[in-house]
Formats: sequence, C-alpha cells, structure tokens
Amino acid sequence: MKRIGFVGLGAMGSRMALNLVKRGFEVVGYDLRPEAAAALAAAGGRAAATSAEAARDADALLLMVINAVQAEAALFDDGALDALPAEATVVLTATCPPGAVRAIAERVEATGRRFVDSPVSGGTAGAEAATLTIMAAAPKPVFEDVRPVLAALGDKIFHVGEAAGQGATVKTVNQLLCGVHIAVLAESFALAEKAGIDLDLLLEIMSGSSASSWMLKDRGPRMLQAQPEVSSAVDIFVKDLGLVLEAGADLKTALPLAAGARQMFLAASGSGHGLADDSQVIRSYRALNG
Repeated sequence: MKRIGFVGLGAMGSRMALNLVKRGFEVVGYDLRPEAAAALAAAGGRAAATSAEAARDADALLLMVINAVQAEAALFDDGALDALPAEATVVLTATCPPGAVRAIAERVEATGRRFVDSPVSGGTAGAEAATLTIMAAAPKPVFEDVRPVLAALGDKIFHVGEAAGQGATVKTVNQLLCGVHIAVLAESFALAEKAGIDLDLLLEIMSGSSASSWMLKDRGPRMLQAQPEVSSAVDIFVKDLGLVLEAGADLKTALPLAAGARQMFLAASGSGHGLADDSQVIRSYRALNG
C-alpha cells in the first residue's frame, strides 16, 4: 500500500497522518476544517477538499473521525466509498459502538471493498510518537495487507478477531477501564483534599505504592493543575462511557461502575468543563463535596 486517504485531521488524526507521511506514504487528507488539511500539505502530504477527493485512487482510506455518524457521512453521504478503487480497504480507527461498526462494515463489504475495524488507544502523545495501541479486527489476509500502514501509527498492534465489531468491543472495554480509573482517582483526591492532605505529597506516595497505575501517573499531575493542557477532553469520556453502557445494554451486562463514572464526567461537562482535560472531572467531586 502506497497511497492513503485520511479523513479526520483532529488532535490525533493530524499526528497519525503526519507519521504516515514520515514513513513514506503518499497521504491525501481531508478535514471539516480546511486549515487542518493545509497543515498536512505543508508537512508533505496533500490536502483534499472533500472526503471523496481524499479517497480517490487510494489503496486504503483511514477514518479518524469523532463517531460512527461522521464515519457514515464521509463514506456514504460524501461519496468517499464510491470514490475508492474497487480493491481498496476502509480502515476505521475511531471509537464507535460495535453494532455501528458491524453495520458500516456490511455496507462497505457489499461493494466488494475490504474493511478493517481498528480502533486505537494512546491519546495525542501516542499518536505523535507513533506508539499507539491498535486493536484490529478483519480477516487475517486483510489484516496482514494493512499491517504496514498500522505499523506507521503504533508499536503495539493486535489482531483481535476476524469479524468487524470485535476491535470496537476491545476498545470499549479499554475505555471502561480508563474512564473508571480517572474517576476513582478524582474521588480519591477529593477525599484526601477534604481531609487536608497535601495532594502533591499524596501523588508521590501513591505513585510508589500498590495503588499506583498508569492513569495515576499520567492524570494525577494534571489533576493538580488548575488549567492543564488538554490531552483528552471530559466530553470524550462522556461519549465513550456512553458507548460502554450501550454495549452493556446490548449484551445485557450490568456495568454499575461505568455508569457512576459517566455521571461524574457528565456533571463536569454540564458545569461547563466539557472541553477541559479529562483529569478535570475532579471539579465534579469538588462541587459535590463543597
């Protein structure tokens, strides 16, 4: 695969597209914000005016959009699928509900084109460093064909199954754990803060104890800042934990911790902090506890 169409040049997508350029792929990118595509062109890629233009003559079309609705709009409403060559592959890297992914895959594969359900994890830092964790589901030959493209984006690539929706399911479980970790970290800090414990000292202690975790070490320092740089927004977890609960409902699986964590992210968003870094879910606990 040489030519890659890329739709969705946001905080993560822009970095992912740039890594493909650095690896020698010909990348044609489109975003709803023309300046994002222009930035890709300035870095050695090409800018497209539409999703269909990005897809034209591409060996693979990567979709790093916000949700399944945007993926469907790019593929089916904006003409990207029709513009793709008959033998091309659609790679959906966004976080979407498993059922929606299966429905999109069916429509793509009905045209004879191939589909890879391939959500990613690692945030903007992983996207920039090309160290994303990639959870891909597709028939093995299709997965192997697209592996060089995925290898330009991440260093932890997993083939999690042959059927569309399996990658999305693994990412859903990942987001359940991430969201609950962040919320319980905020809850712990809120308790200590109420008791007058120095949170910088607490973070140092917890980071070296059995309570330590990647989320503690990553989100903990940002939780202690008034206005940290946004790596992943509160509203991302409002969305993603909503997808977790949707998957739980589909499978008739009780997820009480996920539900509780989403309520705290939702409270933060409803209080005007939806675009703040997700560590700022702690503001909900501070408001709740006075």
